[in-house]
Amino acid sequence: MAKKKTAEERRRRAAEMRAQRLKEERRKKILTISGVSLAAALVLGLLAFAIFMEIRSRNISGVEEYTVGSYVHVDVGQRVDYEQSPPVGGDHWPSWQNCGVYDETVTNEFAVHSLEHGAVWVTYRPDLPQEEVDALSSLYSPGDYLVISPFEGEMEAPIVASSWGRQVTAETADDQNLTRFVQRYERGRDVPEPGAACSGAVAETAAEVEEVLAEGEQVGGEEMSDESAEGAEDGGTDEE
Repeated sequence: MAKKKTAEERRRRAAEMRAQRLKEERRKKILTISGVSLAAALVLGLLAFAIFMEIRSRNISGVEEYTVGSYVHVDVGQRVDYEQSPPVGGDHWPSWQNCGVYDETVTNEFAVHSLEHGAVWVTYRPDLPQEEVDALSSLYSPGDYLVISPFEGEMEAPIVASSWGRQVTAETADDQNLTRFVQRYERGRDVPEPGAACSGAVAETAAEVEEVLAEGEQVGGEEMSDESAEGAEDGGTDEE
């Protein structure tokens, strides 16, 4: 009887060990599947977050869009009556305003030509606090298609950013809509002359232009020569 009992005990223990081993294997399998599922969910979550942030970065509130009708060259000195203030496009002078930061106002007819080349024109009221002006100036890096200048005409807000056919307003320089507008439309491609130069032309302010015109001299010339266009910092040529 003792031997029979011992044999039965061994079989029972063997069965328990097999059951325990199967239980451990199932547990490991479940943990593995759970780990893979968790990793996949994490990747999908990160991807969804990245997509959300990308969409959010492109979401610009308050952008006004306008249809630009005529945008031909007019003689230097012939003033254009623009529908928007600051203008977002229209007829303009043959040369363009060099992209960069200006402490004084620039000529509308030159700046509009820069918009035609894909630039963003960031304008601000002359009484904007200096720290705000400095923050706006920091948006520009050499080679950027940005014109930053004060604007003495009517504006709906302290800061207005314009690209060809579009405009957004901002109360402060750290407005995310302003930043997103600049990032999205600087070097714009849906303009009449995408990729054309934004340097190598007019560097004078509006007051300097007025002085030159009063003396009967030309500003920027009637047309940019091929050599001047090729020597521009960022390349490109101007076409009708």
